[in-house]
Formats: sequence, C-alpha cells, structure tokens
Amino acid sequence: MASPDPSTPVPPRSPHLPADHPGLSDPIFPGGNPIPFETEERSPFDDGYSLAKERERLIELIESEDPDPTDPRWPRYELYLQRNDRLKQMEAEYRVTEGADLTVEAGVATQLRDLGALVDDGVDTMTLHTKEGFRMFMGRRRDPAGQYNAIPGGKRVASSLKALWTLSRNNNPYADWALLRADHRIPELRRGLDQQAQAFDAEIRKRADKGLGFAILKSRQPKVLELGFRSPYGYAIAELIVEFDYYVRVVKTLGRKAIFSDKQVHDAIRQFTRPMRAAFEEFIRFETWLSKPELLPLSRTDFLPGADAAAQRRVAAVTGIFGPVPSGIYAGHQGSRHSQRRVSISDTEKVMLERVAAELAGIHQERGAAVDEPTDDGLVD
Repeated sequence: MASPDPSTPVPPRSPHLPADHPGLSDPIFPGGNPIPFETEERSPFDDGYSLAKERERLIELIESEDPDPTDPRWPRYELYLQRNDRLKQMEAEYRVTEGADLTVEAGVATQLRDLGALVDDGVDTMTLHTKEGFRMFMGRRRDPAGQYNAIPGGKRVASSLKALWTLSRNNNPYADWALLRADHRIPELRRGLDQQAQAFDAEIRKRADKGLGFAILKSRQPKVLELGFRSPYGYAIAELIVEFDYYVRVVKTLGRKAIFSDKQVHDAIRQFTRPMRAAFEEFIRFETWLSKPELLPLSRTDFLPGADAAAQRRVAAVTGIFGPVPSGIYAGHQGSRHSQRRVSISDTEKVMLERVAAELAGIHQERGAAVDEPTDDGLVD
C-alpha cells in the first residue's frame, strides 16, 4: 500500500473526537499507516469522517474509469470507498429498522410499517333543536320560480373548505389565504354566539334568583345528524352550527317567557344569521374560483420570475378576482391551522419568494392596504 501524501494537511479535529485523538482513522488493513481525512460536524460516522469533503479531494480518482493505484492518495481513495459502502449499509439498516433506537429489536421496529391508520370507529353526531339551526346547516337552493334566493349552508361550506384544504397541498397561496380567513372568522363567530348566549342566559338566571325558574327550550324531536367530514374544517363548521342552534334556543326562550318582544327575537337571531351566511359565501367563492380547471394548477411558483405563459395567465386571473394575495401569506410567514402544504424550499427559492412577497406588499400599498401593519387577526380585507 502506498504511503499517504506527506504534503496533505491533517484535517481539523472533529467535534466527535476526544481531545487526545490524533484526527486519523484506523488503517484499512491491520498494520497499515493511519490515513488522514476531512471531517465535518454532521458526519454520520463517530470519527467525523466527511464523505463530501473527501470526494472533493479525490474527485479525479472517483470519476476515473481506471483509477491509478500508484497515486499517493490511493489509501485515502480506498478509505472513501469503504466509508461510502458503510454509509449505504447504515442507510439500509435505518430503513429496515424504521430508524428505531438501537435497543429496539429489528422484528419489533418493522411492525411500525404494519400499524394501521387511525379511523373513526364510532359515529360522530350533531344534535339540532331549531329550524333556524337546521336551515343554517342544510342551506337552501334557489327555487324554480325564482322567489327565494339561495342560502349557503354549513354542509356546502364544509365541502368548500375541504376542497380548499386539499388545494393547499398544491402550494396554492390563495387556498392558504382562504383557510386563514376561515381560521379567524369561524372562531370569531362562535365566540360571539357563546358570549351573547351567556349574556341572555344571565337574564334567565336573574329571574331564577327571584323565584322564576325558566328552562331553555328544546325540541320534542331533535334531529341527530351523523357527521362524516373528511377535513378538520367540517368539524369546525359543525361546532359553529351547534353554537348557533343553542343561541337560537336561548333567544326563543326569552321570547316565550315574555322577556323579549317578537321583534327582539327576530333581530337577535338575524344579528348572527347575516354574518354567518356572509362568511359562508366568502369561503364558497374562494373554492368556486380556485377549483376551476384554469386555476386548479395555481401555485406560488406561478408568481416567480420566468414563469411560463400559462402561469402568468393564472396569476393575472386570480389577482383580478381576489386582488393580490397578502405578502405574509405568500411568503409562508402566516399559515392556516390545518393545511396539507408540505413544501421544502431551498435558500435560493426562499429569497425569491421573499422578493415576490415584497412586490406584492408594494401592490397592496398602492391600493391603500396596510399590509405592513396587519389587523389584529393578521388578515388583509
């Protein structure tokens, strides 16, 4: 075996090695000379051996069809091949054992692959007592005679939010924007309903303190609906509907017990039906447009410089419909509570996204939107 090149510097000490370690590997063959090698902090080897740095030093030998065994770097080359094979073996072992701790037997670790997915073993249900609550869930189509306008329902909007949730997988910034708005508006409406119901309920308790005990109205035949939503947003809508249904029960109790007039009952219910339906219409509008075949492939890459003509048409269309997406959402600084977006980007791509986000912020500012000073909910209207 040839001796190592004496002019080759000994690499810096690896953080993996003890203080008294010379920074040299064991020889390939017993009795051979120690072989110098480069090290790196994130090396998979205990001695810090760096395959990447060694490849740079040995590139001519590695890429040669007939490497020269008389090259002074030959022992180092053999060590590189040995470590490369060892890494492949380590990776194979990691895959087979699913990355389990070394104390776990391989036969136990492989059972991870056979572990079934979580399923809904029982039946999720929603119980509604009021016609207003049921209608809010069911919605209404426009009648054939055209006398009644369509009313968006919770079932329909849950489907729209599921579609937007699925579109977020495509790195679609407008789907992310819609979901972020849902993350804000649905809990906001739910909190409003709960707070108002508690305030009205206090009126009932006040009378109980004086000797009048009033029970909250409920249906003789409440309807129990089975829920089979396939996205988290369906259940968020169901919770909102149930909150609304209870609110209506409290309001109608106040009317039945002569605490509220008929007009007060009507106005109190309308106080929430209008903003709820407005929110539903907004989410449905996002889904209706973003699900069109022309916009279905939309992604953040469409906004980057050098995008093809089809991407440019998509950007022009979507910004014409919804306006420019808020820069913080485009750059990924603001994300929805539930998303299927799983995108790994390089540092270069991140810089480009930030640059485009800055341009979008400029567009918002030109239109008078204060995107640099977001509202409390972090959204741009």
